[in-house]
Amino acid sequence: MKIALRDISGSEPEMVWHADSDFQNVDLIVLPGGFSYGDYLRCGAMASKSKIMKEVVGRAKKGVPILGVCNGFQILVESGLLPGTLIRNSGIKYVCKDVNLTVESNDTIFTNNYSFNDVIRIPIAHRDGNYFAENSIIKQLEDETRIAFRYADKDGNHTKEANPNGSQKNIAGIYNKAKSILGMMPHPERFSDPLLGGCDGKLLFEGLVKALS
Repeated sequence: MKIALRDISGSEPEMVWHADSDFQNVDLIVLPGGFSYGDYLRCGAMASKSKIMKEVVGRAKKGVPILGVCNGFQILVESGLLPGTLIRNSGIKYVCKDVNLTVESNDTIFTNNYSFNDVIRIPIAHRDGNYFAENSIIKQLEDETRIAFRYADKDGNHTKEANPNGSQKNIAGIYNKAKSILGMMPHPERFSDPLLGGCDGKLLFEGLVKALS
C-alpha cells in the first residue's frame, strides 16, 4: 500500500503506528490490509480500539477521506464508521485469488477514474470477507447508491458462483453516507503496477490523486 501511494501520488506517505495518538494534517487516511492482532477476536475488533483510532474517527467526522482495504474495511465497520459487519467466508476457508468486480458508481473521489458498470479485476486475500447487514441497512445502501463494488463474473453478472465469500448482494465495498469513506475487501494496491499482473487498482489511486489535488 505504501509503495502504491508513493509511486502514484509522488509523495511519501506518513506511516502512523497504532499506539500513536496524533498525526500531521493529511489529504487521505488509509487503513491497509493485514491481520491486526492476529485476528484473534473478531477481525479488526481490537484494532478499532487502538489509540490512533480515536484520532482517525475524529478526522473522519471532519470529512477527511478514508480508504480501508481488507482488514482496514473490517476496522472501519468495527469502529462504527461503516455499517454492517464482516464474518467468516461462506466456504469457511481463506480465499486468495483474482476476482472480477463491477463499479457500482463513479461519482466519488474513489471511483471517478472508472465508468459506471466497468468490470475490473482485483485480487482478494481474506478469510472473513463475508459482508453481512440487516435487510434495512442493505436497502439503505442500495437506495443511497452507497455500494461501491460488487463481485461479478467476467461479463458483469452478479452470480452466486462469482461471489467468493457469500457477501450479501455480492457486496465487495461500501461507502459511508457522505461517500468520504470507502471500505472494500479486494486489494487495489496489489494491481497498481504491470509487474504485479494488472493495473485496474491503479486507476483508483490515480483518481484519488486527481480528486485531492
